[in-house]
Amino acid sequence: MTRRKIERVQTGVRLEKRVLKVLKAVAAHHEMGLGDLLEGIVLHSFEGKAPFGPDTLAFIASMREAYGLDLTAEDSHKLIEAED
Repeated sequence: MTRRKIERVQTGVRLEKRVLKVLKAVAAHHEMGLGDLLEGIVLHSFEGKAPFGPDTLAFIASMREAYGLDLTAEDSHKLIEAED
């Protein structure tokens, strides 16, 4: 495997709470950092490729249930902040 040198920057991205919980669980499941997982998801998406195989999708389904994540891709452009 050829390693590629890159430059990373710190960012203050805001995510829906349950989405973040599932992402952290998936990252831990694969023994990788959250940033590495997000980079992989984005790079796959940029090429129109699915980032996860059947085993990981099954794990994600169980984590979605465990954390009560009922949002879908259809909801992605309809989200608003909850009022305090």
